[in-house]
Amino acid sequence: MTLLINDANQVITFQAEHNKPRTRQEMRALNIIVGGSVLIDEDRIVAVGTKESLQTLYPELVAKAKTIDATGKVVMPGLVDAHTHLVFGGTRENEFQMRLNGATYMDIMNAGGGIHATTKKTREASFEHLYEKTYKHLNDFLKHGITTVEAKSGYGLDWNTEEKQLQVAKKLQENHVVDVVSTFMGAHAVPAEFKENPDAFVDLIINEMIPKVAKEKLAEFNDVFCEKGVFTPEQSRKILLAGKEYGLIPKIHADEIEPYEGAELAAEVGAISAEHLLVASDKGIRDMAEAGTVAVLLPGTAFFLKADSARGRLMIDEGVPVAISTDFNPGSSPTISLPFIMNLACMNMGMTMEEVLTATTINAAYAINRGQEIGSLEAGKKADVLILDVANYQQLQYFYGMNHTHTVIKNGQIVVADGVLNSGLQESAY
Repeated sequence: MTLLINDANQVITFQAEHNKPRTRQEMRALNIIVGGSVLIDEDRIVAVGTKESLQTLYPELVAKAKTIDATGKVVMPGLVDAHTHLVFGGTRENEFQMRLNGATYMDIMNAGGGIHATTKKTREASFEHLYEKTYKHLNDFLKHGITTVEAKSGYGLDWNTEEKQLQVAKKLQENHVVDVVSTFMGAHAVPAEFKENPDAFVDLIINEMIPKVAKEKLAEFNDVFCEKGVFTPEQSRKILLAGKEYGLIPKIHADEIEPYEGAELAAEVGAISAEHLLVASDKGIRDMAEAGTVAVLLPGTAFFLKADSARGRLMIDEGVPVAISTDFNPGSSPTISLPFIMNLACMNMGMTMEEVLTATTINAAYAINRGQEIGSLEAGKKADVLILDVANYQQLQYFYGMNHTHTVIKNGQIVVADGVLNSGLQESAY
C-alpha cells in the first residue's frame, strides 16, 4: 500500500544529523513541519515534507497513493514503550486495596503477595491463556498509539516458566502487528526455594538459563533487579557479564528503593539502559551520562506506589539520554497508557512537553536497540506513524489523562482508524 498523509497542522519528525539518543537541549528539538505531509510506500517512509514538495519529487507514488487527510491534526512517530513486564498470570488488585487500607510492603509480602504472587499465577497459567491475555493487552497498547513494546520475563523464576513467558512473547512478535522486543529477566527476584542460598540461584541463571535463552534465541537483552534484598551489585555484575558472553545486551533495574550503585554498575558493564533510578546517586547519574546509558524512567510506578519520582530533570541537565515507559506490570504499574505516563513525567519529574515526546519515541527506540529503524519520521525508516486528534503537540499534555489517538499506521498498514481497532486484530491469531 502507498499512503499519503496530507496537510497536518504539525508533523513532528525528530530528525537529527546524528544517529544516537538525544541529550540535553537535543531532547527539545522536535523538528516540526507545519502543514506537513508524509509519503509511505509499503512498510517504509519515503519522504516527509510539504504536499507540494512530495508531489514534485515523487509524482508517480503520490498519484497512486491512498490519501489520508490530517487537517487540524498532529502527525508523529509511533510510540515506543521500552520497559514492560508484558506476559504475566493473574492480577493483584487486592494488594492495591490493602495499600489503600494502610498495609505496608512487608504486610503484603507476608500475606503471600508481591512478585511471588504473580510468579505463582504465571507458573500455573497455560501457554494459551498467557497468549490470549497478552494479545488483548497489545491491542490496548495499539489503541493508545504504541507500536513497539519491550517485554521482560521474570515471573517464572524457574526455567520452564521463564521459557514459557519468552515463547509467548516470541509468538506474539510473529502474529501481532505490534513489535514485541524480548528481554530475559530470570533475575527478577530470588524464588522462595532459594531464599537461604541466593548464590545458587545466581549460578542457575548463569550456567543453565542464560545459555538456553541464547541457544533458543528467545531474547535480545538480559536484565537484573539490582536492589538491596534482591540481587547485590556483585551478583548483578556476574549475571550481566555472563549474558554478554552469550550475546545478550545488558539492562538493569537499578536504584529503585535504596541507593545501591546500580546506575554506576550500568555504566561499568556497558548496559544499553538502566531503569527505575528513583534514588540513583549523583555519581551514578554522571557515570551514565559519560557512558551514554539510556535512563528509562517509570513515573507511573512512583505514582501508583506513592513514591518520590526519579530526578528526570537533573538527569537530562547532566547529559543522560532519558526515555520514559509505562512499566506495565500487575503489581506496581497496571497501565498501558503511555500518554498518561507522559503527563506524569511533565507534572512529577520536571520534564518539558518536548522532552517527554522525545523520551517516548527516538530515545525509547535507542533504549531497545531500535533507533536506526523507528522513533522518528525519516526516509527509509519503518512506517510506524500516529495521527493525533489535537491541534498542536502542547495539547497532548494540556488535556491530560486522555487518549488522543485518531489513526495508527504500523508497517505501512492502517491498523487503527478514527480511534477504532482494525477488525482483523480483534481476535487472537493463535
